[in-house]
Amino acid sequence: MREICQSVEKIFQLLLDELQKSTRASEQNCREVAQRLTEEVSRICTESQRIQSSGEVEHWATTLAQHRLQQCLEYYQLGSGPGRVELHSTLSAIVYRYITPPQVQSSYQARLELIRDFLQGFYLEALNAFRRETKVPQTYSPRTRLELAEYMAFAERFAKRRIPLSRGRSQQLIILRSQTFSQQQPQETSVDMDLAAEGGSSESDTTWNDGTISQVREVMVGGNSQDNESESLRQAVIQELITYLEEHNQKDCADYFTLRLQDLPTHEIEAILGLNPRQRDYLQQRFKYHLLKFALSHRWELVHQWLEADLEKNLGLTPQEWDSFLSQIGSEQESLLKLKQQGMSDSAIAQTLGSTVAQVQKRWFKLLELAWEIRNRSDSGEGASSDE
Repeated sequence: MREICQSVEKIFQLLLDELQKSTRASEQNCREVAQRLTEEVSRICTESQRIQSSGEVEHWATTLAQHRLQQCLEYYQLGSGPGRVELHSTLSAIVYRYITPPQVQSSYQARLELIRDFLQGFYLEALNAFRRETKVPQTYSPRTRLELAEYMAFAERFAKRRIPLSRGRSQQLIILRSQTFSQQQPQETSVDMDLAAEGGSSESDTTWNDGTISQVREVMVGGNSQDNESESLRQAVIQELITYLEEHNQKDCADYFTLRLQDLPTHEIEAILGLNPRQRDYLQQRFKYHLLKFALSHRWELVHQWLEADLEKNLGLTPQEWDSFLSQIGSEQESLLKLKQQGMSDSAIAQTLGSTVAQVQKRWFKLLELAWEIRNRSDSGEGASSDE
């Protein structure tokens, strides 16, 4: 640890000198990029047990710094347009065999179109990861030629990150993401949220079928996504969920979810992630918790819009269910509902009701939970009668 601390200033100066010598960027811009690269290298060397035990921490730090510098300068020298083409070509070559169009006899052009659509989403995921890992504001976007080169180099490294698998194997992150994307194509997607979140039909089926969460599984059903707008919403929900998990330091949940989208049975998921059944069940429960928070709190508008259960449609309730819903809420909750229907923000509602934003969000969560339970009870009742 002491060795890497001592070499940080040396690495920063090396990067700064090379950036100033090899680019036309301003000194401040070079300093900012050099500082971010230095912090990345320092973090990797600190967290890597292999590097820490090698006895050559400073050598590794210098090597990593030079590699990142070279990548950044290569994209800088290419410029914006050619750089984007180079990045797109590099990543397309990696995912080409994993993205299969729904039609068996599809054209080469159809596959290229799918790859383009996939990479558009992946570039956004990479940008969010860059913001998170470099601790820049969530509104940050690369503006200068050097910043764009820094981002494109990061995106390439992010895509090639290895996710450890069982028995010493590993897989590149972008390949896992591309397999997920391919599975989500309309004609190919028969996986519902039960399969996506459960490890088959083993443990915790009762919890998963609770009214507060059962309809979230519809997000993964491709058969309900015939038009472009609906399909775009479904893709947005999936991508937002993965991003949400990663932003909340739940990368293992995101990896678990990604693998479940491939419709693998429980024992294969456990083998790939190197988990025993108890560990997998714990991970599954944690994933469900975050899924519920995402669906009823973090991005409830997006999820409800996808399920055609937004406020304009009375939260997806039939007239009879809506009457039942209104009869079960108090006057304060009814006031909250009316203000939400007027499109007011949480802060404005809090001021109107004399409460805090956190209290408003908590009460709204409970209202959404109640609506979903009512809707699910009706669906379950119809399913039971039809089965009988």
